[in-house]
Amino acid sequence: MTAAPDRGASTLVGAEEFFADPAFSRASLSPDGARIAYLAPERGKLNLWVRRVDEGHEDAVCLTHDDRRGVEHHWWTDDPRWLLYLHATDGEEDWHLFRVDLDAPGAPAVDLTPLPPGQRVFAVDPTRPGAGSVLVWMNQRPASIDAVRVDVATGERTPHQSRPEPGGTVLLDGRGEPAFHAALTEDGTWEFSAIDPGGRRRLLWRVGGPEHPLGPPLQRVTPDGTGLLVGDYQDSDDLRLVRIDRRSGAETTVAAVAGRSLCTAGLAAPGARPPTVFTSRRTGAVIAARFTGDRPHIEVLDPHFAEVHAALSALSDGVLDEVSSDETEQRWVASFVHDREPGATWFYDHSTGESRLLFRAHPQLDPAQLAPMSAVRFPARDGLPLHAFLTLPVDGATGPLVLLVHGGPWSHDSWGYHPTVQFLANRGYAVLQVNVRGSTGCGKRYTTAAIGEFAGKVHDDLLDALDWAVAQGHADPSRVALVGDEDPYAGHAALVGAALSPDRFAAAVARGGLLDLAHFLRTSPPFTRPALAHSWFRYVGDPADPEQEADLLARSPITMLDRIRSPLLLVRSADEVESDTVVERLRARGVPVEQVSTDGSRGPEDRVRLHRAIERHLAEHLGGRRG
Repeated sequence: MTAAPDRGASTLVGAEEFFADPAFSRASLSPDGARIAYLAPERGKLNLWVRRVDEGHEDAVCLTHDDRRGVEHHWWTDDPRWLLYLHATDGEEDWHLFRVDLDAPGAPAVDLTPLPPGQRVFAVDPTRPGAGSVLVWMNQRPASIDAVRVDVATGERTPHQSRPEPGGTVLLDGRGEPAFHAALTEDGTWEFSAIDPGGRRRLLWRVGGPEHPLGPPLQRVTPDGTGLLVGDYQDSDDLRLVRIDRRSGAETTVAAVAGRSLCTAGLAAPGARPPTVFTSRRTGAVIAARFTGDRPHIEVLDPHFAEVHAALSALSDGVLDEVSSDETEQRWVASFVHDREPGATWFYDHSTGESRLLFRAHPQLDPAQLAPMSAVRFPARDGLPLHAFLTLPVDGATGPLVLLVHGGPWSHDSWGYHPTVQFLANRGYAVLQVNVRGSTGCGKRYTTAAIGEFAGKVHDDLLDALDWAVAQGHADPSRVALVGDEDPYAGHAALVGAALSPDRFAAAVARGGLLDLAHFLRTSPPFTRPALAHSWFRYVGDPADPEQEADLLARSPITMLDRIRSPLLLVRSADEVESDTVVERLRARGVPVEQVSTDGSRGPEDRVRLHRAIERHLAEHLGGRRG
């Protein structure tokens, strides 16, 4: 188990150590249980390695040698001879699927998708449709993402399933056959239909509304094709895992936990973590689901996995992150979510009870020198119970506080390791991450409470969180910074906060890119309007309506810049013209403004440069430590 934190003054840890690529990550077990594939640095970038389960890293073979972007995603095929991985050109998103041959690990990787410029791979499913092949979704036709069957050994490509029309998606069963059709209508409603033999569609289920600002999550067909798994609230305030029957359309609850919602963080992008559901390698069925809470909760649905999960849980005081098994589901590799020891990865043999630590993702970090993260709750001024996470410096002394705003806006902070949080805590700052109203993961009423409240009660939630922290003795009210560097929305929220409450923040950090909500929505491509209906249009407004456009402008930082007085660090990319406006208008009034450029890669060098700038800015205006 993880060592307790050292409550003395913590040693200053370099930014390079907090933001380094993991030394080991994304481990997966071969189908025969004999080998482990994982990512580890080579030539300064993450590359794909393989070793036998009884070997160490010193015995491993590096299969790729990319020195520009590195490797992010990999898969075993049904034949343990082959490993697949995605690769894109440095700075681009032109993803191709490559194959490496473990019988000839020194041979060059083979591009299974030699696509011309403008075409790319969007998704890969190595479990379908049959032996020796994988399904790959790519845009070989203009404005259409189609499924193609790729023979792993020969690279032969065969069209498998074409997208029927814009806005429609065919969902496949475990055999790769069409089972359901999902379509987003013009008014933002999702329609799900069964696909009968012969291709006829039968409408089964319609869902939509502001409780699903990003659409109903998951949309996964059961392996036998008889049901569709989605996230839905049904008659509850909590998001549940629900099955829609293909024949009757009847809804049944697969997994629900009172007071917790199905965690959708892993659905943000292909390969995102942590996973929303765990599936059986042998059957493809869902065997467990992840739910939100003060700490993530794994709801187990399969008797065999219940035994495995109990054994795995005894290995760590964290929460299960990713798992991989062999085809017999006796040998397992598992990693864990943890606030101070992230990515610890274990091997476990259920048939013998043997277990051993394979690696720590960040061995350069001492868990005893890192700060625990605690879930806290307190009421907003209108009574809404707010959910937040507090990380105090290891020495526990009252001092400066950073109010850290998450991005999205339809996302949520959760318990676990956050390098920015640990970096700030190591510099002597208390860090408070509040899931303001509108965040996901806290229930339907919590999310929809943000309708019409951007730059209103959403901002009040930040102030109420700050007041709570001061009242609890966690912060010096004269030394508070508002930081939103995660994405343009987080930057938007930080600029709004600095403008609406200039006397509350001694400094601010904001990522540029979302200064004018009306312009942002007005210039969105026309085909995105259905997807905006129950998100931005419902929560903030539609610029096609003059009255709503005026309200959008009133809630935008671009109309509030003259009210900002806090020294600002602006995080920007080279092509953000809007950010020039912020710099010019604030400097014209004598407001200190610094800038730091980001290349958008979020690689170690980019993150270190950004956080060194944040460190300097906060030390100057709040008095924290500097490395």
